[in-house]
Amino acid sequence: MSTGFRILNRKQAAPDALVAAFARLPVANVSDSMHRMTAAGPTLRPMHASGGMAGVALTVRARPGDNLMLHKAIDMARPGDVIVCDAGGDLTNALMGELMLAYAVKRGVAGFVLNGAIRDADAFVATNLPTFAAGVTHRGPYKDGPGEINTAISLDGMVIEPGDIVIGDSDGVLAIPLAGAEEILRRTETKQAAEARQMQEIEAGTNDRAWVDAALRARGCAFPND
Repeated sequence: MSTGFRILNRKQAAPDALVAAFARLPVANVSDSMHRMTAAGPTLRPMHASGGMAGVALTVRARPGDNLMLHKAIDMARPGDVIVCDAGGDLTNALMGELMLAYAVKRGVAGFVLNGAIRDADAFVATNLPTFAAGVTHRGPYKDGPGEINTAISLDGMVIEPGDIVIGDSDGVLAIPLAGAEEILRRTETKQAAEARQMQEIEAGTNDRAWVDAALRARGCAFPND
């Protein structure tokens, strides 16, 4: 099997119930619960109209501007998969457009994360399949390879393993390692509940802000009346 030009089977996949639980949570709160150490970078922005994304990672490594392996990944995708493609962030040629998007919808793909460009941008807005990409260009792709499917990839230092959970919203994209997903879910749900209480206190005018001055004094900040 040739490294750099290979297709593997996915050995594991996040269960549907776990994916559904993360789908209800903001990406920012999940990120906080992962100690703010993981991100796919600020260049990956929503290309669809609105709404969040959650699914199981089907990973692709592609040569910049080439979508042969991305085509194959759509053929292989199971309903609920998020296809995550590392194409080096190059924006010279688009990785996919309207026709591939329509086929992906037919296949039940839950979304795309593309470290590269799209074209036919209006179709992505109209179809509203969650898609995060680094840019837009009218120039089409090549279809020669090489590339890999279902190997570990990295986007701006964020490692995605096949079968991990991938979520996205207007704040960006986050991969949740399957091995620690249940613990991350518990932390996020706890944080979500705490924020809900805090919002209620803000609305009631009873939120305690003493921590701000305490933090400043602990750092030696001088106040006007000192």
